[in-house]
Amino acid sequence: MAELDASLGIRGEEGTAPAPAFSELLTAFSRIGLLSFGGPAGQIALMHRELVEERGWVAEEDYLHALNFCHLLPGPEAQQLATWIGWRLHGWRGGLAAGLLFVIPGAAIILALSVFYALAANLGWVAALFLGVKAAVLAIVVQALMRIAGRALDTGVKKALAAAAFAGLFLFDLPFPLIVLGSGVIGMIVARTRPDLLALKPGKAGGILPARPWRTTILSVLVWGTIWAAPMVLIAATLGQGHVLWQVGAFFSQLAIVTFGGAYAVLAYMAQEAVQGFGWLQAGEMADGLGLAETTPGPLILVTQFVGYLAAFRAPEPFTPLVAGLLGAGLTTWVTFAPCFLWIFALAPWIDRLGQAVWLKGGLAAVTAAVVGVIANLTAWFALHVLFARVGKVSLGPLHLSWPDLASFDWRAGVLAALAFVLAFGAKWGVLRLLALCAAGGLVLSQLV
Repeated sequence: MAELDASLGIRGEEGTAPAPAFSELLTAFSRIGLLSFGGPAGQIALMHRELVEERGWVAEEDYLHALNFCHLLPGPEAQQLATWIGWRLHGWRGGLAAGLLFVIPGAAIILALSVFYALAANLGWVAALFLGVKAAVLAIVVQALMRIAGRALDTGVKKALAAAAFAGLFLFDLPFPLIVLGSGVIGMIVARTRPDLLALKPGKAGGILPARPWRTTILSVLVWGTIWAAPMVLIAATLGQGHVLWQVGAFFSQLAIVTFGGAYAVLAYMAQEAVQGFGWLQAGEMADGLGLAETTPGPLILVTQFVGYLAAFRAPEPFTPLVAGLLGAGLTTWVTFAPCFLWIFALAPWIDRLGQAVWLKGGLAAVTAAVVGVIANLTAWFALHVLFARVGKVSLGPLHLSWPDLASFDWRAGVLAALAFVLAFGAKWGVLRLLALCAAGGLVLSQLV
């Protein structure tokens, strides 16, 4: 019983305020969910200000320790950090409430925008609007690339891993999961022999470690594994494994396991499979979805909901398109975030032990470095599909290159992309302001054609 109490986050840290009432927790995370713009960095900073600095519910050291732990897990780290804080303060129900409140506002907005987008996709002014959005997204992705590279590539080995990841994806068309898993294995091996090559610091020694909470972990895996699989079992029994909803659920369940390094890391893989593999949407529509996700609160990975909606909307049988789209969006959100609760509830009781595992830190450091190469590949992919109307594949032996039709260059997209780069890097404009101006610019330029 004592083990179960420990797993529920019973707290007694010195220097922090008493644990809040559950109603206070709900109020605080409702506010955070509505204000969590700015991607993971902005969301993590917002929670730090609200929960560590102003309310004192979590100690600074515990907050940073938990953040490092969440970086070890697949999935959106900010949402998982919110879940961990809720778990620490009020056990399972606190973690569930905090994690859901962090996601629900953004998910509701993305769903409404997805419905509008699917219904208005053939309107000329909507296409013009999203021309500017795509140009702005290109600048935003380059910003993310430079920010993450500056933070992650602090050794020669990490730079080599990033370059190898980019070459593997852009030049040789290797599978994304192979890049992530291979980098992780390399990092673990290097960490055991030469941790200095990954700029790793040794774990804390001499501390008293808590008991191994196997019972809690096994129970969490069973409960949340069942929750994760439940809709897929229902779909298999009623619609069959050939239905688009099964394909959507299976694909995004797989994606939930390999989403190390944040949403940008998996966008190229998701776009490649959704566009070329399944044919659910066009390359430009993928950029539109990312633009929508950038303008809403909540995790950027909610862009998957946009993809799930369009996939089911366009192959609705036996439902109407609207009902199928809603089911696709709901299923995508379910299989994307149910694993996040599984990781936190199963592994959070082990946080102090995991913090001392140098080999695990090495795997994470290598994956983070490889993610820079993955985002570089995403940047190249977006640039080609935003600036050119036609992009083909050229195969030269083992090389598989994406090559644009130069005659299909869109001068409007080029002008707007140049404007977006000047405003983002020169004038330091924020995401919302940048998207709004470029969207307006798309409307204006389209009137000139």
